[in-house]
Amino acid sequence: MKIIEMFNKKRPVLSFEIFPPRPDVPLDSIYAHLEQFEALRPDFISVTYGAGGSRKGRTLEIASRIKKLHGIESMAHFTCVGHTREETDYMLKAMHSSGLENILALRGDPPADQPDFDFSRGAYKHASELVEHIRKVNDFCIAAAAYAEGHVDSRRLSEDLAHLKEKVDTGVDFLITQLFFDNRLFFDFIEKARAAGIKCPVSAGIMPIFKADQIKSIALKSGCSIPAKVVIMMDKYQNDPEDMRKAGIEYASLQIRELIDEGVDGIHLYTMNRPKSTREIMDSISLLR
Repeated sequence: MKIIEMFNKKRPVLSFEIFPPRPDVPLDSIYAHLEQFEALRPDFISVTYGAGGSRKGRTLEIASRIKKLHGIESMAHFTCVGHTREETDYMLKAMHSSGLENILALRGDPPADQPDFDFSRGAYKHASELVEHIRKVNDFCIAAAAYAEGHVDSRRLSEDLAHLKEKVDTGVDFLITQLFFDNRLFFDFIEKARAAGIKCPVSAGIMPIFKADQIKSIALKSGCSIPAKVVIMMDKYQNDPEDMRKAGIEYASLQIRELIDEGVDGIHLYTMNRPKSTREIMDSISLLR
């Protein structure tokens, strides 16, 4: 089923994001979690791709298993970093042959060991180019990324919104935002996006805070700001992992409750491959159906 059909039938659409284990870790480590995620009845589960496409084979295998064995719609992430047109077409054909109907099209991050990676080496330099190509090749439902505070490489939010509008116009069905910790920034982004002519559904990306160092690193890389009250919370619990986990669950739950009350199109939860914590969040916001 194409995910855009879900948005056409109901709001909010609930989705989880998981990531493949490292290449040296057996896939059984993530497969053991899938039944627990299935029990929470998300509308769909997305599977990340890995920096530089480092786990692309595993992305395809996991996404296919989610759909075929667990009966949950899945969405495979797909990046254009470093890929030739032939490699891109091969992966698209493999996804289509596996029965996948949904793709999150991204520029992607460079390989971890290549901080000065040249994005022009690939066939597609920007996500908008990848979206345009996918739209021509197969009848996928295409999602793309949005940034409530603007992309880290953009000089101002208005510039980023112009690029986002261009990307949506090439064939994007819906958007998923990067993480944010202040809902006011999301509401302001939605208002500006609608005014710019971006009419497609937008899912709010929520990342629970489980590890202070991890969140600070991700926020720095993505350009996401961290409110003072969140910094205080992380400093308070950074030496107590369980209390940090509980505080992170509570904060994410409060964010999600407010977003739902305000009529958000969708909630996209970055689960960090933690089914227990995900269940606690779902219980807290009464989304178990």
